[in-house]
Amino acid sequence: MRGLVDEDALGTEVTRHGGNDAGGVRADDGEDVHYAGRPCCTRPLAGGWRKVAGLYWRCMSAPVMRLNWRPAAHGSRPATGRPQAPRISPAMPRPILEEFEQLHAAWPDLRQVELLFPDINGILRGKRCTLDEFRALARDGLPFPASGLILDSRGMLVDGLPHGSQDGDPDHPCFPVPGSLLPVPWAQRPLAQVLMGMQQADGRAHVADSRQRLAAVLERFADLGLRPVVAVEFEFYLLEDPQGEQPQLRHGRVPGTMRRAAGPRAYSIEDLQELDGLFDAIRSACDAQRIPAGSVVSEYGAGQFEVNLRHVDDALLACDHAVLLRRLLRGVAAREGLAVTFMAKPFAAADGSGMHVHVSLLDTAGRNVFALRPDDDRSHAAPLRHAIGGMLAALPESQAVFCPNANSYRRIRPGCFAPVAADWGVNHRGVAIRIPVSDAASLRFEHRVAGADCNPYLAVAALLAGVHHGIVQRLEPPPGVPEGAQAGVVASLSRRWEPALDAFDAGRILPGYLGEAFCRLYSTARRFEAEAYHAQVPGLDFDWYLPGI
Repeated sequence: MRGLVDEDALGTEVTRHGGNDAGGVRADDGEDVHYAGRPCCTRPLAGGWRKVAGLYWRCMSAPVMRLNWRPAAHGSRPATGRPQAPRISPAMPRPILEEFEQLHAAWPDLRQVELLFPDINGILRGKRCTLDEFRALARDGLPFPASGLILDSRGMLVDGLPHGSQDGDPDHPCFPVPGSLLPVPWAQRPLAQVLMGMQQADGRAHVADSRQRLAAVLERFADLGLRPVVAVEFEFYLLEDPQGEQPQLRHGRVPGTMRRAAGPRAYSIEDLQELDGLFDAIRSACDAQRIPAGSVVSEYGAGQFEVNLRHVDDALLACDHAVLLRRLLRGVAAREGLAVTFMAKPFAAADGSGMHVHVSLLDTAGRNVFALRPDDDRSHAAPLRHAIGGMLAALPESQAVFCPNANSYRRIRPGCFAPVAADWGVNHRGVAIRIPVSDAASLRFEHRVAGADCNPYLAVAALLAGVHHGIVQRLEPPPGVPEGAQAGVVASLSRRWEPALDAFDAGRILPGYLGEAFCRLYSTARRFEAEAYHAQVPGLDFDWYLPGI
């Protein structure tokens, strides 16, 4: 046993399960994943995971509200004119109807609930319903078409898929995700929101539900007695004049004036102070929605900031936080007369925005298996080395998930604080996989490839698929980039969308984790958008070619 994981046992596990050439066990598309001849949903999973009504959730990580807020007089509003959201604290999970009735009792002005469906782009689609309609769908489910989860970035239906015009666009039963019913504190009128999960008619998770793709990957770790601890960081840009056709970067002002300050304003305290009202509103909204936001940093780009989410030992919950944080930031900023964009590269002269994911692995005793044991004779524990090796092996086929649209690839350029090669290193921000300086208990890797525009569920599923693949196959990584050395000397990550999609289609690792049907669906949807994007004639064509051609 090395690095607190019995790697001999892991190798035996793969053999016993009949692992395929991609490493690990292949999940039948739409079927419950079987380990050692047993469906996982027939037993509790490590960390309290259970499968309820076709949706995966954890007993301690899908909390309902214990309300400690006394409602104000009917119709009263705070000075800002916004409805006062109830303050809530985690408790043991309860049926979604009980969550709803508790929230309604604390917030009697509530009239509507927004039903949120994360699509394959990570964009939240959905609809609003009345309270009576919510009570009914919490019991019986909501009919919703699968095509709503497979739209392109513009909200267009995707041609060439068996979901939409070819199959009559049938509805599928959808149910609220336990613990995700929360107030929307930035709304003009009392409003709640809830994440939704889609099933097939027989109760199995629908292949288009990206949240359930991540849940299937987590089952692999649970079967090995491992639990990922995940924290997400988002970079984003603040824009002003959001009413204009071309929103502008929100530059910080010279203190005491309206003059725009020059330069990128990296780590500027004055820029944070100037936006105290905005960040206070963000903090309050995060508290109301139980989103564990931590530090805020003025990044290396005028108007660019980073918000860190604290780590949780529930990767699904971490991604719920990430998806809902993006919605929250855009909503709160709009109330303050600003706009937020998570585009990977919104401005040619400014740095791009990434989604950095920190991951450690705990065993059943709660020990970090990445920590180096006293008797280890290597610089890094075997599970950490093999996790890095697996992620690097899966990176070429995973880039289409980490960089999901045409704009994503404008960020993958040298000198822009984004990785350009499949490399790793300790205390090095230029590599794809960084090992931050930390003590043994919090030893982790930071995955730096994904753009802030990605689908967090799919991005984390893809990188964890690489981790699992590397551990079970005992893949050793190449030598790391030394601290202080130049990274990305030989660029190996794709800087164009189509080659990344070609690598995705040729991949042999991700189909064994995300499912072959999902991979076909994802590729078709992304190629449809790529073709539509490149069919357009942008103004740049006239700027470059019209004068001489």
